[in-house]
Amino acid sequence: MSFNPNQIRMVSGPDIDAALPLAEGVEVIDGAMREVSAGRTDQPLRWMMPISDGNAMGIMPGAMRSPAVHGVKLISLYPDNPKKGLPSHLGMMLLFESETGAPLAVVDASVLTTRRTAAATVVATRALARTDSKVHAVIGTGELAGAHIEAFAAARPFAETRVWGRRRDAADAVIVRCAGPGGDIIAVDTIEEAVAGADVVTTVTAATTPVLFGRHLEPGQHVNLVGASMANAREIDDEGVARGRVYTDSVASAGQQAGELIGAMASGAVGAGHLLGEIGSVLLGELSGRGGADEITIYKSHGISAQDLAYADAVLRRLPETGRET
Repeated sequence: MSFNPNQIRMVSGPDIDAALPLAEGVEVIDGAMREVSAGRTDQPLRWMMPISDGNAMGIMPGAMRSPAVHGVKLISLYPDNPKKGLPSHLGMMLLFESETGAPLAVVDASVLTTRRTAAATVVATRALARTDSKVHAVIGTGELAGAHIEAFAAARPFAETRVWGRRRDAADAVIVRCAGPGGDIIAVDTIEEAVAGADVVTTVTAATTPVLFGRHLEPGQHVNLVGASMANAREIDDEGVARGRVYTDSVASAGQQAGELIGAMASGAVGAGHLLGEIGSVLLGELSGRGGADEITIYKSHGISAQDLAYADAVLRRLPETGRET
């Protein structure tokens, strides 16, 4: 059978959202994280190529056994793009099926990245946060902030969500974009105001130095560290890392790219065993999660290729006339 390049599907951002509602996307990522921790994926470490002025290009290859797909995501990371009205992450995912190696699709990596990242945070929060959690603090105002608020509203609603950003008008804009079902959403003026009394705290900033500190944290909180994904960037300080039970999406990635952990170990604030393991292992019942109501738990997100592959494949299977089996 000859290969027909005209059969390669071009998948846009609107296609992604129309085909895979976030509530369903959360379950797709839940399954992907189990596959990661079961050792059924191949994920070379993300390679970051500096461009200029703090910008970079990320190259993320990977392969999965189930679904049987492989591919590579090529994405530009331009932190100042939101000032120009553009996403900070722009690029494409090339998806292949693994039986013959045939290319299947070119997928908008900007929307793919925000959706799978937010879905993974929901998965980690369901695994680690107290089941009675009602208040969510979101630190940051970029595209990931809105994606996280939408994902939680769809799959794990809170009674109240507080949003903090360096600029109050940016936080107000998030409120306008995300208004709707899923509890009250308010903008606050300080991180202290956002975190005090919150049950779950999610950082989605472009910070390279801490914005969240150990002194802000309270017993029983769950923290999602999502915005920083390189070894030279961190969103929480050493004290904050030391106070929490730390889990991640990929132990291999954490050893090389978790700036918060790398910094805390270098300073002596924590030892090499402070990272307990992967969320997938908690989901599989191989690793204990929260041990008590007063513990502080931390999920360190890197964003890994298995999440991209699983989410893109699920989207493609749900689009009409793709020829993929459902």
